Amino acid sequence: MSDRGLELARQKMTDAGVAPAAIDTFSRFYRLLESGASGLVREDDVEPLRDLPRHADLDIDPDEAAAALAKTAIIKLNGGLGTSMGMDRAKSLLPVRERDGERLTFLDVLVGQVRAARAATGARLPLILMNSFRTQDDSLAALGRYDDLAVDGLPLDFLQNREPRLLADTLEPLEWPDDPELEWCPPGHGDLYPALHAAGVVRALLDAGFRYASVSNSDNLGAAPDAAIAGWFAASGAPYAAEMSRKTPADVKGGQLVVRKADGRIVQRETAQTHPDDLDVSLDPERHPYFHTNNLWFDLEALAAELERTGGVLELPLIRNEKTADPADPATPKVVQIESAMGAAVAVFEGATAIEVGRERFLPVKTTNDLLVLRSDVYELTDAFRLVARVPAPLVRLSGAYKTIGRFDERFPSGAPSLVGARSLTVEGDWTFGSGVVVEGDAALPDADEPATVPDGARVTGEGVQA
Repeated sequence: MSDRGLELARQKMTDAGVAPAAIDTFSRFYRLLESGASGLVREDDVEPLRDLPRHADLDIDPDEAAAALAKTAIIKLNGGLGTSMGMDRAKSLLPVRERDGERLTFLDVLVGQVRAARAATGARLPLILMNSFRTQDDSLAALGRYDDLAVDGLPLDFLQNREPRLLADTLEPLEWPDDPELEWCPPGHGDLYPALHAAGVVRALLDAGFRYASVSNSDNLGAAPDAAIAGWFAASGAPYAAEMSRKTPADVKGGQLVVRKADGRIVQRETAQTHPDDLDVSLDPERHPYFHTNNLWFDLEALAAELERTGGVLELPLIRNEKTADPADPATPKVVQIESAMGAAVAVFEGATAIEVGRERFLPVKTTNDLLVLRSDVYELTDAFRLVARVPAPLVRLSGAYKTIGRFDERFPSGAPSLVGARSLTVEGDWTFGSGVVVEGDAALPDADEPATVPDGARVTGEGVQA
């Protein structure tokens, strides 16, 4: 390798107007990649993280909790396009529930949660989105209907960065004239830090009287504003905290926190940082009982100091992500995407901590399987815009016929079936569901070798469709 690849990549980013902190962050990761670093965290080098304080057990003075929430800002990562579900716009604009005959998107529910928390506590609770260039316009237009949302002196959003995808054999930037968008990729949610630094958001929050920030993904409607956690975090004096949840059978992917044997520091290990030989043990709930919800809390003064010290270039571990130039064509050249995880900052902040939260604070939608459950009667939408599970969520596995949102909606024209009596639902083949369908127990629909229909009012059980 030579310096040519990095020089070309830096120039490409400069020409595209990418923030200097993001270019410096990319350069740091590029050198790690060039040196052969994989970012892998081996099982032999870590111990499990155990015995965390529990959200359910918190006994925080209500006045102290309210005071902490009054100093808290809500930041939502909103750069995702939902491409895995065939979308080409912000996933947060996907309808997820209905209320009083109105279809509510993720963004509508998030705004509802913030406004309800404001009304209940008197906190200002600014809501700030980290958008991408492809989600900014639509998302801000959607927020335009809420004329009471903005907090004086603070932006409604800031922009995440982008970086070149690299040819795997040369580490030079990909050139793809047929679709130049494929030449770029997001840097992973670790880009939060250079993006915050470039936009001056942390300093603006401090100047406006805020001390803490709660950060989570916009597709996770469980991460509503929480005064008890805010009070616990403020009292802890920690610079950083992560919300962790107990593993269930649905949690086969995602990051986890582990304790590094070499120095006793808590570090994050993403799935992409797990060696294939360690994958099974990393998923074993007996050894590693928690998974990372990607809900984070920051002391803004500590974050500002670290961003100032590093110029926004935090020393996060590299995640090497291999793809093909055209994701839809496996025959196209292999490329490398340089990524990082925002949760990896747990190793940067001395005194960082974590808390165990219930599954109600982790309701992400990564696939149409998740979307079906969230739209169903398993959940109720409260007056505070919180999604409350009536029963444990069933495990849903839909066939490839339902992968994209367009095909998914076509197959549920009357909405989601009743899942409140289901433990699981496995659908093979191509089935269209009628209205009033009820799913019970461990239900399964076999592949009928041709498109089939579940009639109106039918039951679906382990024996298939029951009239």
